[in-house]
Amino acid sequence: MNTGGAYGGGKAGASFDLITFVQRPQVILRGCCWLFSIIVFGCISSQGWRVDPTTKKDICLYNNNPTACNYGVTIGVIGFLASMGFIAGEYFFEQMSSVKTRKHYVLGDLGFSGLWAFLCLIGFKYLWGEWSNAEAPPQGYGEGNVKATIFFLFLLIGAWSGCAYFAYKRFQQGADVAFASTYDASDPTANQYSSYPIGNETDQYNEPPFSNAGQQHQRGGNEYQAPTY
Repeated sequence: MNTGGAYGGGKAGASFDLITFVQRPQVILRGCCWLFSIIVFGCISSQGWRVDPTTKKDICLYNNNPTACNYGVTIGVIGFLASMGFIAGEYFFEQMSSVKTRKHYVLGDLGFSGLWAFLCLIGFKYLWGEWSNAEAPPQGYGEGNVKATIFFLFLLIGAWSGCAYFAYKRFQQGADVAFASTYDASDPTANQYSSYPIGNETDQYNEPPFSNAGQQHQRGGNEYQAPTY
């Protein structure tokens, strides 16, 4: 089944244009999510922890709360992998010839992007609160990385929210196209009516049968005509 642009995508089987693909808002936002996610988990992994000289154990710079560091790394790693998956999905989206497949992809995009924007919001508030209550690290170790993580989590909120917005717009476009197609298919006689010929009605009128016989009966009255042998 050829979609012909269903759910905001191009016609299936069309030639691939790299420049047009890279300039699409969905691809740009996916690239931002991919880059920001790398920064988030990279900053925490490199200098989000410090070694306690007394216990020789790793201490999370977010108020000595390892859950905060692990949460940030998880958000970053999964967001990084998901961004790559959705970038590949944007490429294959144009090749999807099934409307149902495109619909499932758009709904998955909408659900995940909205969920991840929400989780990034939680992570931003969580890490910011922990850092606000934390003691300053010795000699400012890792302070820049900790602040960068919080900043790019804030940017990820906007990036994933933008992805969810464009997915919702796609879903609306697909719903409108599906409704229009159903409406057209439900009225097969919409374009089959032709205009009724207009002319002199008396020219098209045919006398009913037995009309002559009725007139002859009226002219004859009660006279009886004998049969001729």
